[in-house]
Amino acid sequence: MFMNFRRIHKVQCIQLLTTALVLCMVMVSWEELDHHVVSHVRSYTYRYLVNSYDFLNSSFNIASKHHHGQNGTDSVDGRLGRYPYLINHPGKCKGDGKSWEDVLLLLFVKSSPENFEQRQAIRNTWGNESFLLSELSANVKVVFALGMHPNVKRRSRVQIALQQEDQAYGDLIQQNFVDTFHNLTAKLILQFQWGHEYCPQARFFMSADDDIFIHMPNLVKYLRQLLSSQSGATHLWVGHVHRGSPPNRRKDSKYYVPYDLYPWPSYPDYTAGAGYVVSGDVAAKIYHATLVLNSSMYIDDVYMGICAKAMGVSPKEHVHFSGEGKAPNHSCIYDHMITSHGHATDVRSLWQAAADAKVNSRGFMGNLYCTAVRAMLLCLPYYQNTYSCMAAFT
Repeated sequence: MFMNFRRIHKVQCIQLLTTALVLCMVMVSWEELDHHVVSHVRSYTYRYLVNSYDFLNSSFNIASKHHHGQNGTDSVDGRLGRYPYLINHPGKCKGDGKSWEDVLLLLFVKSSPENFEQRQAIRNTWGNESFLLSELSANVKVVFALGMHPNVKRRSRVQIALQQEDQAYGDLIQQNFVDTFHNLTAKLILQFQWGHEYCPQARFFMSADDDIFIHMPNLVKYLRQLLSSQSGATHLWVGHVHRGSPPNRRKDSKYYVPYDLYPWPSYPDYTAGAGYVVSGDVAAKIYHATLVLNSSMYIDDVYMGICAKAMGVSPKEHVHFSGEGKAPNHSCIYDHMITSHGHATDVRSLWQAAADAKVNSRGFMGNLYCTAVRAMLLCLPYYQNTYSCMAAFT
């Protein structure tokens, strides 16, 4: 029996070249691989095996080293994160200016100074307080949280426009910090501070982005069911929950978090900042947490998770809070929809479509049809970043 050594050498060469090629590809794409695979495996291992965040109180307490914002933005004060009000409405939740109203929901919309069109669309649709009171008998207070325009040269002109807007609608709450991504935590603290001081009697508190759509009839129905339930409306923090999320270590990402700010492999559980609801007692706990935990974490929904974990509050998943996702545009989706993200220009048309949907008159066959439609829209693999498949059957 004879062996062909030349063939063996050729095979070995091919194996070596293939191995080298694979190693080169891994090295080139290691950052992506680490971000999408390695860091998530490490994070989930920490979240579900260790599941200890005892370091939060000692590392984020008020005496800890403060961090500064990036890209020249203002850093949120590590002690309190408080700024003076430029526009305020202390009597928003007082009907006669003296006594507190019975407020079902205090709804803060996080908005940027120049986003007038988005604020106006919300006022004309799901955020119309008069409509909610007359049609749903729900006392909902809707206000917009803002900072100052980041461009110093345009700030004065934009500020005049904001003051005129507020004179017309009386729903802007603005503090003296620069309105940038790295100051979102300042905006979160603004919301809980204002709610604690000027609307503490609200049964529920909601924070939402200004490009979100909220199906208010469904939300009001859900909140009233909670109020009438045996457990009552306490200890509630509900939304689209992120569990075991790792910090983003990619320096080219706006969500980049350096090791000296957060060295651990996993964040505490938190809800997507696009839209979530807490009960009044949880809102009070978060407010008190902001008094003792420094606000160096500039990703606001993560900071919310840190505050909640320190206060012993855990988020609850709700399949019809879409988080960062956009719900499919179909009448059968509107049956249980609460939030949908990414609606900067189509809020009015979506509000009309949701209002026209005949939810209560479908009957058995109609409901069966809608279940099948929702399964097709939510459970097929090519639909991503929207409601989970479970929402089709809930």
